[in-house]
Amino acid sequence: MEKVQDYIASNKDRFLEELMELLRIPSISADPAYADDVRKTAEYVKDKLASAGADKVQLFETAGHPIVYGEKFKDASLPTVLVYGHYDVQPPDPIELWDSGPFEPIIKETKLHPGGAIFARGACDDKGQMYMHLKAFEAMMDAGEQPVNFKFMIEGEEEIGSDNLGIFCKEYKEMLACDVVLLSDTSIIANDTPSICIGLRGLSYVEVEVVGANKDLHSGVYGGAVANPINVLCDMIASLKDENHHITIPGFYDDVVVVSEVDRAKMNEAPFSLSKYKEGLGINDIMGEKGYTTLERTSIRPTLDVNGLWGGYIGEGAKTVLPSKANAKISMRLVPNQDPDKITKLFEDHFKSIAPSGVTVTVSPHHGGHAAVVPTDTPEYMAAHKAMEKAFGKEPIPERSGGSIPIVAMFEEVFGVKSVMLGFGLDTDDIHSPNEHYGLFNYYKGIETIPYFHDFYAQLKK
Repeated sequence: MEKVQDYIASNKDRFLEELMELLRIPSISADPAYADDVRKTAEYVKDKLASAGADKVQLFETAGHPIVYGEKFKDASLPTVLVYGHYDVQPPDPIELWDSGPFEPIIKETKLHPGGAIFARGACDDKGQMYMHLKAFEAMMDAGEQPVNFKFMIEGEEEIGSDNLGIFCKEYKEMLACDVVLLSDTSIIANDTPSICIGLRGLSYVEVEVVGANKDLHSGVYGGAVANPINVLCDMIASLKDENHHITIPGFYDDVVVVSEVDRAKMNEAPFSLSKYKEGLGINDIMGEKGYTTLERTSIRPTLDVNGLWGGYIGEGAKTVLPSKANAKISMRLVPNQDPDKITKLFEDHFKSIAPSGVTVTVSPHHGGHAAVVPTDTPEYMAAHKAMEKAFGKEPIPERSGGSIPIVAMFEEVFGVKSVMLGFGLDTDDIHSPNEHYGLFNYYKGIETIPYFHDFYAQLKK
């Protein structure tokens, strides 16, 4: 691996400039207005994958945005690693809260990134982390080091649910056959405390609409006499949790796996400062389900949160109306054994049942996915552990994440293999928020670590 690391060290400036070019393309998959930019990004990734040394590089069309595929096969006796990533990004809104243009990447020092961080939408999620794999692969090809067979699958719809990825994986199951899936879309505890994600929560995401009268009404003439959809919606949402922040939907917790006291104790041994947590978020206190720590609330317990709420007049000045309708977007993070389809149905039935007779309620499911937990006694996990230890100089901590990557469970179902979530971001990197960023240390450390994973994995699979 010495030649690989020498190549990485001597090409850092170019690796950074290429990532900056990639970040300048607004690949917002959720907005049809950016469809051309999404495709432009796919073409960029395809070209860079080919120039890095991959074969059979092409774009596979889907009903949505294209999937980039490439491979480098060496020997049937070697294990095959399928590298997954995504090139699409979240919308940057609200734009006014960015300190610089979301698609005008700049480098600034921060308290947690004294060596500098790249500020741009997608810097960490997932362009920066996905691109580490292309550059690690390039370094290995240049050095003539190929301990595994490589396959790459980079999609453009992760931020909108990956609806077409499952179809693609099933249709091209033979082409994508592998021994393990490797992805970087998670985080580490801190730059001096490496960790490996071994668990993800699932997701159920819905949109609700409450409709009252057939038109907006004068609040003086009709106020107090007919239902105000915004008031009703707020009351309904408020009732979804009790005073202990326990979700009140009947049957919601029926399938929740109870984590043992021993495992909970181990989980809470991870480095965590509540005071620094509050300070970093600018809050005076925390809030969550009674009886659980912050680390537990954000990993092993299900949640229900309102992600958006709108209705009525929100322009300048005053307009005294009772709106005809009100809407909200609601997400539920799920834990192992909770089925997203079942939870969505439980939510819909309950939400409609608590609606007063003066309104009509519609629940529209968006996307979801199952939770995933990976074992720590497999060759792939041990390879990741050894790679992290080699690169960071200390053993990584296994950690469960509060986020959701629904395709991890899908990969296991379709390919029959486990995934390794070898992420390098920080939870404080503001992914999905204004001023998203990714540390230069993290970007380079990822490129340095990934080749070690492939090398150790080949040794452990013999």
